[in-house]
Parts: sequence; structure tokens; C-alpha cells
Amino acid sequence: MRLGATAFGGPAMVAYIRKMAVEKKHWLNEPSARDGVALCQTIPGATAMQMAAYVGFRARGVGGAVASFAGFGLPAFLFMMVLSALYAKTHTMPSVVSIFNGLQVIVVALVANATLSFGRTSIKNWKNVFNAILASVLFGLKVNPILVIVISALLGVILYDKQPLSLSASAVKKTHVPKPLLLILLVAVTGFSAIYFLDRRLFDLAALMFRIDLFAFGGGFASVPLMFHEVVEVRRWLDGPTLLNGIVLGQITPGPIVITATFIGYLIHGLLGGLIATASVFLPSFMIVIGIVPYFDRLRSSPHFKKVITGILCSFVGLLLTVTLRFGFDIHWDLSRILLAIAAFTALILKIDILWVVLSGGAISFIFL
Repeated sequence: MRLGATAFGGPAMVAYIRKMAVEKKHWLNEPSARDGVALCQTIPGATAMQMAAYVGFRARGVGGAVASFAGFGLPAFLFMMVLSALYAKTHTMPSVVSIFNGLQVIVVALVANATLSFGRTSIKNWKNVFNAILASVLFGLKVNPILVIVISALLGVILYDKQPLSLSASAVKKTHVPKPLLLILLVAVTGFSAIYFLDRRLFDLAALMFRIDLFAFGGGFASVPLMFHEVVEVRRWLDGPTLLNGIVLGQITPGPIVITATFIGYLIHGLLGGLIATASVFLPSFMIVIGIVPYFDRLRSSPHFKKVITGILCSFVGLLLTVTLRFGFDIHWDLSRILLAIAAFTALILKIDILWVVLSGGAISFIFL
């Protein structure tokens, strides 16, 4: 909870989690921590949240994973619930409108910077470029992002040469799936079934958030194009500018950007919606962490697995590029907004902390927009 309350910067918190677990608490050794980082970067979901679960799993088993995952994510959830409630009551006030008009520009800069960052690490040759461009075109044609991800994964298997294998030095051994995981799965199925019969709208929200996290390869930011497509374009639960405002709130709260799910759930179905959306959007990646750790060595040494992951990560460069353009189209651009966007993008390129970029942008928006 202490780390989670100051977890600004998303994946940057992984370094602090590693330092706490290895150097301060001695729960993990360095090779095991490195393997945890590799695992959390490979599977879908928010990297910092998954690393917290990995540390808890290594230290105290499934119970430890539950405790560390919930503890790390709780501050972000509470902050977002409060901010969502305040937003629902004040978003029509002129001063609040001015602030969010500017902050929406900051979001465009954030997504553009994420596109550049993903591109630097994922685009290495013409095959990667082709995969990314194809994904961008398909997403621009409003093809379901999950289908785009599947197509990119298949292209990875077909196009890419044999990938170099990563042999682990971890102490992870072959073992059986932990029995508590089966219990968690049973509880989740029971919960989803109960929601289905009690309120179909809440079930649709829960199922959507579950699916978004399940396909968010590349970290929490990868959930942004999926949320935009499903929430804005397909279901029209929110409009584009409102989702942009939710992303802004996700950036000024600690924790991963996927906490925007709390905002979406609250605006649609109130407190219960926020709670269900949050639980659903974190559940898949948590179960994947505790389920895959015993088998990660074998999985990571598979050349086909490496090809699939490479293809998927390339597709997210294309998806983020398209989302950058679509968010940009929702902005009513003038000279002040253009200058603000350039300044924010430059600050992010220079690695100035996201929190300061967002807070400074809000202050500038309040004064000048």
C-alpha cells in the first residue's frame, strides 16, 4: 500500500518494487526478480501491478500474491473513485471545463509519446513496420482490436525468423497449477454468473473489462485503444472527450492507467459499477501471473511464443498511433492548444515525470484556456 500510494509513472514503479523485495525485505534474489520483470513484460496487463503480485507469490504463495496485488492497487482505486464522484458533480462548471479542455491535449501528447516509446522498442525491421501499419489500418477501419491482435500474432508466426531464446536462471521449477488458483477461478465464475442473472448491464461491463485486460499486451497503456474502441465506438457508453477526461484522472492518480476502468464503471453504474469494473479489469492478469509462473521457463524458451509476442507488440504500435489520431480529432485545436501539446510532448520526451506534466498542464489550462 505504501508503494501503491506513490505509484506515479506506471511501469517505472517496477524498479522500486524490485528494490523493496530484493534489497530491503530480501523476499527475492536478483535472478528471480529479473525473471519476474521479464514475465510481467510478456503477459497482458499492467506491469507494475503484476510485479507486485509476482513478489507476493514468490514470498508467500497465492495468499501473498492476493495481499500484495490488492495492497498495491487499493490506493489508486480509492483515489479514482473519489475523483470520479467529484467529476460527475463538477464537470459542467466553467473552471473545470477549462482545465479538462487543456488536459485532453495532454492526453494526446501522452498517447503520442507512448506510441513513440513502443515503436522504439518493438519496431526493428521492415516486417515489424508492416505489422504495425497493417494493425493501424485495420483499427482505422474499426476492425475489432482483439481480432487485430490475433491477426498480428499469426503474422508474427509466419513472418518472423526464429527468435533468440531466453534461458532463465530462476529457481522456478516445473510444478502443478496452485490449487488456490482453481478456487479463485471458481469464485470468479460464480461472481460473473451472479452478476449475469442480477443485472445484465453490469455483467456486460464486467465481461468487457475482463476481455480488455486479457488482451492488453505491452502494459497498462495497451488497454487505451481497446477501451476507446469498445466504450466509445461500439457501445457508446461515453463520448471521446469524456473518456479522455477519465484517462487524465488515471494519470494524476497513483497506479496504472488501466484504473480508468473505475472511472468508466462509476459514470455508467455508480459505486457498484466502479467496483465491478475495477475488479474485472485486474482479475485476468492476476490469475495469469500466479498460473504461469511455474511454467514460464518452458514457455519463454519456445520460439513460436517469442514470435507471437513480437507480433502482438508491433500491433500495439499501430493501435496506439490510430488512437493518437482519433483523440487528436476530438480536440478543437487553436494556437494555445497546439503550443501546449508541443510543450507536453517535449517534456515527456525529456522524461519529465508524467505527474508534473499533467499538473502543470492543468494549471496552464485553468489560467489561459
